Amino acid sequence: MFQHVFAEMNNMLDEIVKHYPSAQGQQKQALVQNWNMLKSMSDSIMEEWLHFEEKMAVFREHAVSAPAFPPTEAPELQLDAFVRGQGYYKLLMFQPAISQFEAAAAVYPESLLIKLYIAMSHLYQGNTSAASEVLLTILPLADNKQLRAMIYNALGCIEVLNGRPEQAVEVFTLAVHCDPTLPDPIVNLKVCQQNGGELQYGSQLISLL
Repeated sequence: MFQHVFAEMNNMLDEIVKHYPSAQGQQKQALVQNWNMLKSMSDSIMEEWLHFEEKMAVFREHAVSAPAFPPTEAPELQLDAFVRGQGYYKLLMFQPAISQFEAAAAVYPESLLIKLYIAMSHLYQGNTSAASEVLLTILPLADNKQLRAMIYNALGCIEVLNGRPEQAVEVFTLAVHCDPTLPDPIVNLKVCQQNGGELQYGSQLISLL
């Protein structure tokens, strides 16, 4: 349901971006009206979502019988700042996501998961330097093979974006070696080999949302 709504909103915004610079008269006025409508929808969605998250947080804190969460689940997953960060991340609003994840990191400074979300948010913004700095910091601390594979995969994508495909192949290979079941590095190896295609990263994080 949400994917359909956001797909339509993105299509409308693409049309505005495409035609507004050369639009005149009634066409320009119509585009401005569409922009105002999209802005109103976006504000309403964010307001309702934040209100929903606040109600969820109140329930978690005060429920007599709280939902049974898996015992192996990382405790930071229930932190309000982390939940809000995930929400912004899902909405592709990476700068506010980073702010929330950094607030969560202040509570759980040892959480590699939070730092990985921060790194991936920077990467989606195109800030490869900040993303690489965080990833290289958490890599030596990552004992979980899947987590190490995700970190290597992201580092491989950074190598590609920085114009170093040969180094990227080496890093993607390390990711596959760490976790052969992780699909992203396998896809990215093919992207490098075929010198074309779309890099894949962060799919495992999105699956947590």
